[in-house]
Amino acid sequence: MRLQLPSRHQPPPVGLVNPKYDEWMSRLPEELWDVPLSNLAIPGSHDAMTYCLDMSSPVVRSKGAFIRLLDRLFSCLTRPAIQRWATTQHKSIVDQLQMGIRYFDLRIARKPHDLSNFLYFTHVIYTHVTVLETLASVVSWLETHPREVLILACSHFEGMSAKVHVSFIMSLKKLFGSMLCPRKEAVPTLRCLWSNRWQVLLSYEDQSAVRYPELWPAIPYWWADQLTARGVIKYLDWQKDMGRPDCLFVSGLNLTADTCFMALEPNRSLWSLTQENWDQLRVWLQDQTSGGSPHSLNIIAGDFVGPIAFCPLVIALNQELLLNSQHRKMP
Repeated sequence: MRLQLPSRHQPPPVGLVNPKYDEWMSRLPEELWDVPLSNLAIPGSHDAMTYCLDMSSPVVRSKGAFIRLLDRLFSCLTRPAIQRWATTQHKSIVDQLQMGIRYFDLRIARKPHDLSNFLYFTHVIYTHVTVLETLASVVSWLETHPREVLILACSHFEGMSAKVHVSFIMSLKKLFGSMLCPRKEAVPTLRCLWSNRWQVLLSYEDQSAVRYPELWPAIPYWWADQLTARGVIKYLDWQKDMGRPDCLFVSGLNLTADTCFMALEPNRSLWSLTQENWDQLRVWLQDQTSGGSPHSLNIIAGDFVGPIAFCPLVIALNQELLLNSQHRKMP
């Protein structure tokens, strides 16, 4: 059964998990099977693992000595703020997969003074779950969805030595095995991926990735670093005017608050900020296009991709690409 792409301006269905989107790639019309992934509109999850932050874990070293000292002295104030502003997702990674998310922003680190070999996800602090146990659940999901393709962007790697990188990469190769799509000059199409039974493009944002043909380089991410929808939209429109990359790239539809704003707004959170700005972001998103034109978008990453109707809006952007393909075939 093929996916009936929703109209770009049709209200998306309400619901946290819509089964219609758990296999949206495999249900795309055949006209889109030969389109490079870089020309499709793909829903993504910004800071995908922040739904399981461990509030008892230390602050990551990259936040600086002063912030870490402040957290040790006044944790009764800093920890609630961290929970409000570092949490960008409310749903598990498997739930996000079911909703249609196909790009995951995964920030990875090793805890300081940790004698184990475990790696964790991070955003200001560390997660409860480890990286490999989480990715094992992703493999299990992929095994039951053999024509869905994921783009996993691993980055940051705080506290990881060259030896730890090698060990981690070997674990990733073993875990995903033949699912990994090897690095190529041209971005593959769905038909190419399916014919080779590849399901994972694994981006690894470290120089060690060059030695491994199974790993893709860092994927450009357009991050606005803005507090309001207006600021985010202005930045993304400016980037579009500059022209899109030829490769896979991400447009971040996410808001950012600075420390001053967080301190002055103790009753607000990233979730409330996202809710307040969502209508403006939604209207802008509905007017975007996929494809290979200089102003088209590719991966679009959002916050709180479960509670808001994000994935259907992004997937609907492929409707115009489908119509263009059909028009080209007309005599």
